[in-house]
Amino acid sequence: MKREAHPTIALLQSSSLTTVVQQEIERRILQGELAPGAKLIEAELATGLGVSRGPVREAFRMLEEAGLVRQEKNRGVFVRDIPLDEAMEIYDLRAMMDEAVGRQLAERITPEQLKAVRAMVDAMEKAVKAGDADSYHLLNLDFHDKLVEFTGNRKLTAIYRRLINELSLFRRMNLADRKLLPISAGEHRAIVKAIASGDPAAAGRAMREHVLVSKDRTLKNNMPQAATVKPAGAAAAANRKAMSNA
Repeated sequence: MKREAHPTIALLQSSSLTTVVQQEIERRILQGELAPGAKLIEAELATGLGVSRGPVREAFRMLEEAGLVRQEKNRGVFVRDIPLDEAMEIYDLRAMMDEAVGRQLAERITPEQLKAVRAMVDAMEKAVKAGDADSYHLLNLDFHDKLVEFTGNRKLTAIYRRLINELSLFRRMNLADRKLLPISAGEHRAIVKAIASGDPAAAGRAMREHVLVSKDRTLKNNMPQAATVKPAGAAAAANRKAMSNA
């Protein structure tokens, strides 16, 4: 006779399976396989992933908490489609966070950590030469994630990762033009140089400016919608002018 798993063991097995399902759906969203606004069908995903509906349903809850999907009563679950004005707010918040990260790392980054991020920039430059925008995008995400992780602040890292998830599709659009890849790679090289210099102000400025430039690219890539957020763009330009005069 087949013995049923102990309730605690069953819970751990279910939790692990839910995590795997959640990570796979998240991967599809972040890599553009599931587009913003797409409806997620619980039964189809369960069948395709070879699991029951339970883990898929729980994965939806986790993805909603992560800001990647929205659940609408009587309608279902959809990949979030973030409005441009919300994306601009996230960029402004991320600019402040990245500035703090740069300042902190300039004072405490270890030789091993510095070696790791330099290797990432080397890999990014190789992707530029190969014209591999997809690989560059993933390296770009890993680079910034690693810098935040190096602060050792787990709460900051969790909040930052949620913001990056929400901005991911915008950032892929920003880097879709291969002509921009060398420029972006140069910005990352400048960030590492500023952090390695040990100058908190320079490192914070380099990271903040990088985010604001990305924000401007987003506005340009969404020109039909940009009219509603021009004041925010003007504010960002004013901030950069003030920093350049500082």
